[in-house]
Amino acid sequence: MFLRSVTLLREKIADFQTYPFTVPAIRELEFLHFDSPVTFFVGENGSGKSTLLEAIAYQCGFNTAGGGRNNAHEVDSSHAALGDFIRLSWMPKVTQGFFLRAESFYHFASHLDQLAKEDPTFHYQGYGGRSLHQQSHGESFLSLFLNRFGGKGIYLLDEPEAALSPARQLAFLRIIHQLVSSGNAQFIIATHSPILLGYPKARIWSFDCVPIASVSYEDTEHYQITKAFLNRTDKFLEDLFRDDEK
Repeated sequence: MFLRSVTLLREKIADFQTYPFTVPAIRELEFLHFDSPVTFFVGENGSGKSTLLEAIAYQCGFNTAGGGRNNAHEVDSSHAALGDFIRLSWMPKVTQGFFLRAESFYHFASHLDQLAKEDPTFHYQGYGGRSLHQQSHGESFLSLFLNRFGGKGIYLLDEPEAALSPARQLAFLRIIHQLVSSGNAQFIIATHSPILLGYPKARIWSFDCVPIASVSYEDTEHYQITKAFLNRTDKFLEDLFRDDEK
């Protein structure tokens, strides 16, 4: 691991009644450690996992609209509200990596197209050699993972499964494994995917717990609901729709 921990600088917070400190998991955060090369943030929408991931990206010097240190573009709502209130501890510090925001990936792809227009020597190096807009959503994600991710770096991914079919989520797990096995990559991933969460020996931090707590894969709601649905689909749906039939 490169990033060892994140600490909330509580002494810098003037008002805990303002966002993002109104989010319970963020308000009660003291210290979060990273002891695995692959860490997952899980929790319901609004639980604070993306907020913390974005703040980490901010402190890493990555573009919080999505990208690395050298990608200068902006999108609405990309300001890291928590960014100035955390401290990162490194051993050793790395400056390379990438922050993926699934919700603003379209804008990142457009940013690359603009670079290609302005610079004839820009040939989408690191992105598969062609515009990400010329690929399907899932293809463009995998192209990014295969070509842009590599070398010594930290990769912060916010819901990367958004564009990936189940088969491609498995392909992405293989990419993660290859990069982690090299000893040069660390991943922190906010996700709802029970497939991605199955990565072996990953640390899973649940933002539905206050304070944030480590949970096993089998104890995640993602695993339990998916398993129940697949094991007894008809009964699951019957129970789900029962009130609608009264």
